[in-house]
Amino acid sequence: MQILRRANAASTKLLKAFTWSPSRVVRCFTEEARDRVRALKPGDKLHGYTVKRVEEVPDIFITAVMLTHDKTGAEHLHAARDDENNTFSVTFRTTPMDSTGVPHILEHTVLCGSEKFPVRDPFFKMLSRSMATFMNALTAYDWTMYPFSSQNEQDFKNLMSVYMDAAFCPLIRELDFCQEGWRLEQADLTDPSSPVIFKGVVYNEMKGVFSNSQSLYMQEALNELLPSHTYGVVSGGDPAHITSLTYKQLRDFHAKHYHPSNARFFTYGNLPLDSHLEFIDSSLSKFSEIEPSVRVPLEPRWKKPRSKHISCPPDPLAADPDKQQTVSVNFLMSEITDVYENFVASVLGYLLTNGETSPFYQALVESGIGSDYSPNTGFHSETKEAIFAVGLLNVGEGDVNRVVKIIDETVDKVIHEGFDKTRINAVLHQIELGQRHQGGNFGFHLAISLASTWNHEGDPIQSMQVASIVDRFRDDLKKNPKLLQEKVKHYLKDNQHRLTLTMGPDSDFEAKRAREEEKRLAGMVERLGDQDKQKIHKRGLELEEKQNLKEDLSCLPSLKVEDLSKVIKAEPIEMNHAGWSFIQTCEQPTNGVTYLRQASNLEGLPEEFMPYVPLFSEVITSIGAGGHDYLWISQQQELYTGGLRASPLCVGHHTSSSRLQRGILFSSHCLEKNFKHMLDLWTQIINSPDFSDLNRLSTLIKMTASSLASSLADSGHQYAMSSSAAGLDVVSQNNEILFGYSQVHTMKKIAEMDDVSEIVYKLQTIADLVLDKSCLRLAVNATPSAMDRSVSGLKTYLGNLKGEAEMSPVFPEVEEIKAASHKTHYQLPFSVNFVAQSFPAVKYTHKDYAPLNVLATLMSRKFLHREIREKGGAYGSGALNSPGVFSFFSYRDPQSVGTLDVFQRCVQWAATGELSVEDVEEAKLGVFQKHDKPVPPGSRGQTRFIHDISDDMRQANRDRLFNVTEEDVRRVADLYLNEEKCPHGVAILGPTNLSIKEDEGWTVVTTEEAAEEKAQG
Repeated sequence: MQILRRANAASTKLLKAFTWSPSRVVRCFTEEARDRVRALKPGDKLHGYTVKRVEEVPDIFITAVMLTHDKTGAEHLHAARDDENNTFSVTFRTTPMDSTGVPHILEHTVLCGSEKFPVRDPFFKMLSRSMATFMNALTAYDWTMYPFSSQNEQDFKNLMSVYMDAAFCPLIRELDFCQEGWRLEQADLTDPSSPVIFKGVVYNEMKGVFSNSQSLYMQEALNELLPSHTYGVVSGGDPAHITSLTYKQLRDFHAKHYHPSNARFFTYGNLPLDSHLEFIDSSLSKFSEIEPSVRVPLEPRWKKPRSKHISCPPDPLAADPDKQQTVSVNFLMSEITDVYENFVASVLGYLLTNGETSPFYQALVESGIGSDYSPNTGFHSETKEAIFAVGLLNVGEGDVNRVVKIIDETVDKVIHEGFDKTRINAVLHQIELGQRHQGGNFGFHLAISLASTWNHEGDPIQSMQVASIVDRFRDDLKKNPKLLQEKVKHYLKDNQHRLTLTMGPDSDFEAKRAREEEKRLAGMVERLGDQDKQKIHKRGLELEEKQNLKEDLSCLPSLKVEDLSKVIKAEPIEMNHAGWSFIQTCEQPTNGVTYLRQASNLEGLPEEFMPYVPLFSEVITSIGAGGHDYLWISQQQELYTGGLRASPLCVGHHTSSSRLQRGILFSSHCLEKNFKHMLDLWTQIINSPDFSDLNRLSTLIKMTASSLASSLADSGHQYAMSSSAAGLDVVSQNNEILFGYSQVHTMKKIAEMDDVSEIVYKLQTIADLVLDKSCLRLAVNATPSAMDRSVSGLKTYLGNLKGEAEMSPVFPEVEEIKAASHKTHYQLPFSVNFVAQSFPAVKYTHKDYAPLNVLATLMSRKFLHREIREKGGAYGSGALNSPGVFSFFSYRDPQSVGTLDVFQRCVQWAATGELSVEDVEEAKLGVFQKHDKPVPPGSRGQTRFIHDISDDMRQANRDRLFNVTEEDVRRVADLYLNEEKCPHGVAILGPTNLSIKEDEGWTVVTTEEAAEEKAQG
């Protein structure tokens, strides 16, 4: 998987890694794991390693140990913490000097077999033999990481053995390179005379990446700002250059970069450090220390600013076809290894761009010139020298220079006026809250947050010690109140290393890209003689034979289903009645943070208002309320909460297909001391929202429409599944309206309106219904010491809300729909396809829900991966069982209707008995892997609150999973997924396809009128 730097308008990515003063933290971790390593001291020898440092990081309950491997010089950081979800990673500095994507293709290829595990794709096969809570591999701009997490000690050891052998002893077979990277091959292997085309997983993945104009823009911004070395190329691979990569170059790159002397090992959690080091040392014993010579030099600083313009495909969903320019100004800043300076710069980025009161938000986003920040806006520290960028999306061509002028004027204004102290306090509050908040998989996210700094010889332990950095920052600010203004002047005013990048649509863009590919392909094919074509065909057959080979996997370690707990991890809750409503409470070690969720009911809302519920959810916490404007509301959220959020809720009943919960989920969290402040904010938003600021509303509409349109290229499989399921049951029908392609189109039409007064009426109508105490039920997670105060505060809060004291039904009866088959093709300017097919299935409590879950995992891992990814070259594929619907999907797929044939061959494969007991047991393990992932304290009890699924129901489902047999799997495959007997929906998002015809039952969405008809239908 390639990591692309994403839009960071909130600039909070770095801030979330910061910690706070240990004296203020409510302890929720024991000391056992840390005590094991506290006796170590610098100079100690341990299993071939020398201890360099032992340092406490009390802010996040970690004792850190830094070691060096004596023989190879490999560095190792161990973060001891009493967390059973242990993490391992090994990271290599990888510095490509061309855009062939060699580190990305290598990342894929090393996972295709190693000396101890010479099977095809042991990495993927371990997904079915493990209880990992995370498994992946990541290619960034200048490093490649192989991380995993697991709560099971034996599983952790199993995975470490596979990962270590894959990284240091891979087979790197040429056929694996051809499969994962690129190859020439006949379009139809059964016909040697069929046209020779390009194939390959990474090749198609990157075609998909650059089908997104925002990805194209971010990549170009990096390449142009840092052009002299590795950041001047595309680490993930440019499709136009990938086909220049040779097998020898791939092997040479591995030999140079994948050496222990160029490796950084990270372990985290409560497992003993000794056993980690002993195993790693045994794997590294055959290596000696070398100088890998892959350091990244500093970028030569420019003497004057530069500018560049690039092209992109037009956006068919743009609200204004004449406003499709993107413009940003990009600045190169300081080295990220200077931890304090990097902290100050990140705070600066937050202050400048985050939130409605920030200077650039006010000057740019609120100006109405564009729809939202440019995708690269914010502070970024993923490269050796940090970057700050700011700009606008969807700007008219005549306004490009105006945007640049506003940026310069805003910089001057900030230098002159500085920042309000309240905003600085808000940043520091976000740091404190962000660290106390416990999300999922802390160890993995810690590894990612340290990777870039450590990769360039920075100090990873210092990066974790943010309490002292914050204290220093406060002191420096007291000594020099103009500190931040001086930094703005230094980095943004006087800095000549500045790039102005613009991007505009070219109606011929996709055609040019297709012609380039055709020309490149033709040039290669022209050089092929008959003998060469025979070799290509022979290699293709050899690869196909290898892909079809049933392998002996006995060399791979595995957990067994019988090793798993028979009992669920209970999430005990209590119900506190509050008159007409109830408050669900869940006492948890939340580290001094209180989590609140409120579910409101849409029962009674006219159906014509339903498409506007997502917009209502987007704007309700971002407008004025209680007599205050949106700026005040925004500032209060920053000062006292982790943000107030609202999202549409559409959940079917766990048993009945005629009962449906449609509502809005309001969620927020805060420090315990700020709970009353948070409730006061919710009181004002619910009792008196203010939709009267039409300029503000227009800004939010443009931002929402722009974000949805850009999501199509990255999440096309989700939209395809939503559309394919829409005609099958009432839940999916509503989900399409709220979250599917129909919603993208709805927002486009709203964004096109010159007068939004009609929208105000619709939003106010929704508010009148859902912002009412009779619709609300509440859930709170807090520490035991804070729970009584929380419940008391919530009862007072409910009493202060408007409305009648009569609770609406949570799952009211609705009219069911009759499932009907349908096929829709959405023609979009992509280079690849997203394909989906859906069938009606069963509810959570049905006896067949468990075997359908096992079937979905079995199909994904045993059939679809081989046929769609390995053979077909798509980046991803799978089957997904959800309550009421079973779906197939492919992601960034060069095929379209051909993939539909694969889906049905998959059903035939499962239904006709080509399954073993071992296959089914491995699939069960995969299902349990998802079910048993750790749930953060702030989220426990939400399955009951949102879905009304009790612990007893979860236990019954677990019992059924243990009892699923291969006969059950065969039975449900034939019963529910036979397209000759079962209604089904199909959807494809992708380029124009002449083989898809309306007279063959397809609905082809090519015009706005057709899209509108679909949205309203």
